[in-house]
Amino acid sequence: MRGHVTKTLFIMAGVGFSVLLLVMIMDLGEVMAQSSWGGEGSSLAGLTDFWLFRFLLNVLGYASIVIPAAILIRYIKRSNFLERSGKGCTYHLVKTCVYGTADELPTTQQESEAGPPAPPRFPRWMVLIFCVVGLQGSYLTWGILQERIMRHEYGGTEEEPGEKFKNSQFLVFVNRILALTIAGIYLCIFRQPRHGCPMYKYSYASLSNIMSSWCQYEALKFVSFPTQVLAKASKVIPVMLMGKVVSRKTYEYYEYVIAVLISLGLSMFLIAHGPDDEKKSTTVTTFSGVLLLAGYMIFDSFTANWQAELYKYKMSSFQMMFGVNCFSCLFTSAALLQQGGFIEAFSFMIRHHLFAFHVFLNSICSATGQMFIFFTINQFGAMVFVIIMTTRQALAILLSCIIYAHPVSIMGGMGIGIVFVAMFLRVYASHRMKQKKARQQESSNGVKV
Repeated sequence: MRGHVTKTLFIMAGVGFSVLLLVMIMDLGEVMAQSSWGGEGSSLAGLTDFWLFRFLLNVLGYASIVIPAAILIRYIKRSNFLERSGKGCTYHLVKTCVYGTADELPTTQQESEAGPPAPPRFPRWMVLIFCVVGLQGSYLTWGILQERIMRHEYGGTEEEPGEKFKNSQFLVFVNRILALTIAGIYLCIFRQPRHGCPMYKYSYASLSNIMSSWCQYEALKFVSFPTQVLAKASKVIPVMLMGKVVSRKTYEYYEYVIAVLISLGLSMFLIAHGPDDEKKSTTVTTFSGVLLLAGYMIFDSFTANWQAELYKYKMSSFQMMFGVNCFSCLFTSAALLQQGGFIEAFSFMIRHHLFAFHVFLNSICSATGQMFIFFTINQFGAMVFVIIMTTRQALAILLSCIIYAHPVSIMGGMGIGIVFVAMFLRVYASHRMKQKKARQQESSNGVKV
């Protein structure tokens, strides 16, 4: 089994690297063809804005922290540092960051630290409306601002053209620094479970999280926002493929039907949806957008799975939010400092005050949206949350088409409808299957008694 998985991963890595190399050569050739060496509009200047070049620079920035930290952690674990360092500040710092304090936690931590549940202050229907309005308001505004920042110009006049903001990494940093601040304030005000997870383990989820966010922002330079939303909705397809190939998972029949429906709807939309920008109508740049969306889905899937592993340490959602965003700020700030990204972004803010307002509002929506996610799942469970967010995706496409005048043909509209009908069917079928399994378990327990 392990040999089969390893062979599959090597094949997938080889195919992925070949596709990446092909896209890099084709996109680089397009950059060269559109400009000549020398001057402000030279291909050298275009190369620095090339998405793959930016991606490699970001990875190098992250590596400048990850590699030394990995070497240090490996040395600490091999040298039995804790046994030789005494019980001072260094001991506690190393233990918290490298080993964690799970061995010091009581086995009944949740019962000993969590008091009796407080009586509800408001009716359930009022709390549900609050969650729906909070999630929809936060993420609809966030999506509209994403498209405004990445796809539209600032400061344009009749005499002079405007300019676009190109540094996706800075947007990721601003979102994470505000989320870190809000999580830190919450942890200081409200009592939390004792923390036992080694701090360095948050860095895995942090890296995949900032890379998925970067791919998400960068993809908007190549594909429209409705296309991006539909691509996110189709994330179930690669998840099922990976589960079938790598883990040999089995799926219910309705899951295959839903995957086919989503594929059909997405294909109809992509075929019918004409490019809204002549400069980005080439097959190469469209394929770059698809590749970035695939990167977003892969990194995002890893983040979710790794966070699920971290929750085994019995931490709260806000402890997770603080730990992941702490490393995210560290990684993104290092990359921005090395690339001069802060100077570039702050100069753009000084020239365009509206951009600064949009970035600040975008970060607030992102941070408050995360808080509403935790609160909604805690109050009503994952099923209600999925229904709210699925509705939000449909509304986001509708708002984007209205505000930014995206052309959608009848065939494209039918494709969007098929995708979201399939998603609601998935939620409904999953709920019914859980109810069926629960009834079967209850009946079997009754027979045993």
